[in-house]
Amino acid sequence: MNETKAAHHLVVSNLTKSFPGSTQTLKVLQDVSLELSGGDSVAIVGPSGSGKSTLLQILGTLDHPNTGTVSINGIDPFELDENALAQFRNQHIGFVFQDHHLLPQLSVLENVLVPALALGKTSTDQVTRAHELIESVGLADRDDHLPGELSGGERERVAIARSLLMNPSLILADEPTGNLDRATAQSISELLLELQQASGAILIAVTHSDALARAMKERKELVDGQLV
Repeated sequence: MNETKAAHHLVVSNLTKSFPGSTQTLKVLQDVSLELSGGDSVAIVGPSGSGKSTLLQILGTLDHPNTGTVSINGIDPFELDENALAQFRNQHIGFVFQDHHLLPQLSVLENVLVPALALGKTSTDQVTRAHELIESVGLADRDDHLPGELSGGERERVAIARSLLMNPSLILADEPTGNLDRATAQSISELLLELQQASGAILIAVTHSDALARAMKERKELVDGQLV
């Protein structure tokens, strides 16, 4: 496990991001730098509009910074062409969203397999891993259920399993407990951290939850576009 953890490395250097406004440019991120290795977890907190989601989108390669660099395992994804970037994102980054974004017409098993399906036909090993992940999140008896047949907490568990299917280096969680009651949020927080530690991935979570932030190894706040 230690060798696996050592292989995962994130270096963020001097990121800036701004958006043009009607009267002036809105500076959202200013000189953001961060370095994490496998097994690390960090909560990013701050008020709404402070740039947390923008930072997460850039780290997830869903948006580009104006300046600065992102390196995941020694690769700058923004130097890749569009097809290579999509493949890199699929293989190296797992996402857990507040609204889970499960496909309603697919079963639990099929939803967990979505990252593999995006690349074409799934392999036997991937199907086996999907079943193992579904069992690890406590839903082994529900792998053929549709999302509409699950509770909010169960749907978030499926989202966590899906994020881990491709053995990502980086897991990005955007308010993963935001729509859950306190007891369910606590169990989801514990599960997410347990599986992240077992996988050796890096976990970055944007959250308003003090409980989740306290459970992470580090807590950083975005203040005036800077990470402190």
